[in-house]
Amino acid sequence: MAGHRYFSRILAVICLGVFLSMALPVQATNMAPATAQKELAQAPLLPVVQEFKELIENDPELLMLFTQMFEEVPQKEPYLTDPTGQPQIRSYQQMLQEMNRIIVQAPEFNQTGLVGFPLNAILNWPMATHAGATAFLNPKVNRQLKKILAQWAVFLDSPDSRSVLSTDPAKGWFGRDAQKAMPTFVDDFICNPKAPYYGFTSWDNFFTRQFREGRRPVASPKNDAVIANACESAPFNLATNVQLRDTFWIKGQPYSLYHMLDGDPLASQFVGGTIYQAFLSALSYHRWHSPVSGKIVKTELIDGSYYAEALSEGVDPAGPNRSQGYITQVASRGLVFIEADNPAIGLMAVMFVGMAEVSSNEFTVYEGQHVNKGDELGMFHFGGSTHVLIFRPEVSLEFDLHGQTPGLDSSNIPVRSRIATVK
Repeated sequence: MAGHRYFSRILAVICLGVFLSMALPVQATNMAPATAQKELAQAPLLPVVQEFKELIENDPELLMLFTQMFEEVPQKEPYLTDPTGQPQIRSYQQMLQEMNRIIVQAPEFNQTGLVGFPLNAILNWPMATHAGATAFLNPKVNRQLKKILAQWAVFLDSPDSRSVLSTDPAKGWFGRDAQKAMPTFVDDFICNPKAPYYGFTSWDNFFTRQFREGRRPVASPKNDAVIANACESAPFNLATNVQLRDTFWIKGQPYSLYHMLDGDPLASQFVGGTIYQAFLSALSYHRWHSPVSGKIVKTELIDGSYYAEALSEGVDPAGPNRSQGYITQVASRGLVFIEADNPAIGLMAVMFVGMAEVSSNEFTVYEGQHVNKGDELGMFHFGGSTHVLIFRPEVSLEFDLHGQTPGLDSSNIPVRSRIATVK
């Protein structure tokens, strides 16, 4: 039965590719600009990118998918450029060269919706195609992407990555445009504007920066009925009566607990319960904090996808933003179960989900540790991200979304402020 489903999926992709290749003009298939072709011939691939090239070219299914995902990107606006305004790449060979270039640089500041996401930008349109949706769910692809992103993380944690921490008006993270986007940066975060690079030792050190003492106080620290916001984040969704298994890939992206929690035996305790999801900005604070006081029961880092998004959401100029419900089931993520001191809450789960080029989800707590509400749990290393709080059905909650309706147009609620109260 599984074999028939696999064959049907591949046959559907092949048929779609044949149809699109007939529908597109001849010049639309896999044509790169002359300058890009020259670069392709000159630039040797780093070993980790060369491995990706060999993986693609030695696997017939991946070769087909990585060829078709670029052919399926239309040759018309807005697809002639990527979401940052650069010419859209048109082949996996170009993709590899761009990866080769990107992972030895730190991201420059820009004013687009994909600021800080250079890999996401070049893959934004291809990953939204049928071929891309299949390719970026492939475990072999994601294992290799994890290796590439881990290699990039080494560079981003080095002093060489600080070159973009400059006052360049348009491209520097302390320049004119960045200051307009982050006007309270110096007041909010531990830094020294008089020191080189504001005192940061690397891009990663800048990205995982910490708030100054008193900037984000814990909501009602002695009241265990008040639940604190786990991340500096904007409300995305609030769902009740969540199911153990659901069709999370359809429009609306219902939550499927079994898949979210990677089949953990504790998942059944949350059936019929409540999920709150919120997302972080690339310009925001990226450390995680405990929403309750309690004992860390279990932590788990779950491998998954990096560039998968829900086809049901259609074209997304900043993908996978619209697919945030979907990626809680499939993306690379960190899961922690906490037994709250307040018995009216009991066992709860918090999941931190990497979006796009988040190369590392890091826990800074251990199993069996007691944490107080607002204490640090871990952090994202590089990229944008989303997270969910998961409550059992016995927990009656009154949420305080600070006057907002969940969705992509919402704004950040301060970390450690009140997000809900147990009735």
